[in-house]
Amino acid sequence: MPFAWMLSTSLKKSGAVFQFPPQWIPDPVVWGNYVTAMKVMDFPVLLKNTVLVTSLSMVGAMATSALAAYSFARLRFPGRDLIFIVVLATMMLPGWVTLIPVYIIFRNLRMINTLWPLIIPSFFGGGAFNIFLLRQFFMTLPYELDDAARIDGCSNFRTFWNILLPLCKPALGAIAVFQFVAHWNDFFGPLVYLHSAEKMTLAVGLYRFKGPFSVEWNYLMAATVMVAIAPIVVYFLAQRYFIEGVVMSGMKA
Repeated sequence: MPFAWMLSTSLKKSGAVFQFPPQWIPDPVVWGNYVTAMKVMDFPVLLKNTVLVTSLSMVGAMATSALAAYSFARLRFPGRDLIFIVVLATMMLPGWVTLIPVYIIFRNLRMINTLWPLIIPSFFGGGAFNIFLLRQFFMTLPYELDDAARIDGCSNFRTFWNILLPLCKPALGAIAVFQFVAHWNDFFGPLVYLHSAEKMTLAVGLYRFKGPFSVEWNYLMAATVMVAIAPIVVYFLAQRYFIEGVVMSGMKA
């Protein structure tokens, strides 16, 4: 129902948005709302920034969380379980607690008003939940695979890269969906770290339709439809991996 109202509103004149009783099929259909919304948002620039942040963050999170999860699941080293508990404990730490220290770090690195503060954190493990999800999946794989790889002369990294990682596609698909949605819809991060309009992302660009005393709902809904298309498409493309990854990683949790 909310999606139908959003789609209907995106094709209405501004005066027909709150018409009662509601007119679900707009008459006339105003396709020009989408053109106006793209001009107001500077859509191509914001789309390029959003795609860059989302794609690099996905790659970083998937790569580093897979390495960390493999270490916790298959390697033996002193303090492994204690370190893993500490990693899990970070899930209970609200993001607001680390906001100011992280901002100071990026300010000292002269990265404020660049896209790097939105990308770099994903290359440090990708989040405790991702590590936990992948570790559970790695633990479902037979340990005989590791033994056979060692007999063939594989190092730990080759065992990870050539043997185990290709078997983790379902879990990696689930993480890819989580990361894509989180970064595509992220509003707070770009608002804190970016100042220039040409550096903003789509989630922040939607705010341009809100004035101090009114909201241009027909343009806002047209822009929202365009922004929402990508997550919907990605979810349906990765749906099989997403469901399989969550189910299989939770079987032995």
